[in-house]
Amino acid sequence: MIVAIDGPSGSGKSSVAREVARRCGLTYLDTGAMYRSVAHACLERGVDPADDAATAEVARGLAIEFLPDGEGQRVIAGGEDVTAQIRTPEVERAVSPVSANPAVREAMVAAQRRFGETGDVIAEGRDIGTVVFPAADVKVFLSASPEARARRRAVQRGGGDLARGVGADVDAKEERAVLEALVRRDAYDSSRAASPLRPAADAARIDSSELPFEEVVRAVIALSPELSARAERGQR
Repeated sequence: MIVAIDGPSGSGKSSVAREVARRCGLTYLDTGAMYRSVAHACLERGVDPADDAATAEVARGLAIEFLPDGEGQRVIAGGEDVTAQIRTPEVERAVSPVSANPAVREAMVAAQRRFGETGDVIAEGRDIGTVVFPAADVKVFLSASPEARARRRAVQRGGGDLARGVGADVDAKEERAVLEALVRRDAYDSSRAASPLRPAADAARIDSSELPFEEVVRAVIALSPELSARAERGQR
């Protein structure tokens, strides 16, 4: 079984996908972390993320793995644990040009499809239901207002997690900067030539701006009788 969740940055895709995976016995595939890993590797090696040829070479040669870590997972790229490093503002700025590179996307999509061949998978990103797994059993487009997404991301950077009800002190100036960055990335991701951000025609649309995390998770599971059955078995 394959579940595809797409949506803009900060919409809650990762938290929701991770929780649905836990409840339904699916493997969680964080495709955004894959592009971030390429961006991080470029920065570490002094490669300009806007240099398409050099960035593509990095992507094609970078082995990426996901290892379980309690209820979460660690991201291993090139043999290095980059779980924390790929969430920095520097990587955030570099990942858009990297992910817009057609050759990088070709390399990452091939890797993602290989993951999908290994069994039951839930994948999240921006082109999962449209490009990577167009025949996915369940497709979701998860959105939220830019303000709600900026708040979540700022709290996350402060060590909190609004999805889990864990707050953190957030500087208003930093939150405004996050909002501006999200708006720029939305425009970039939606207008890029290679696999632009857009919902699949048959995707269920969920706006999480005002919805509690638990309601979003339940809404996704309710889209499929198989997911509902898996979640029910997991609760026994």
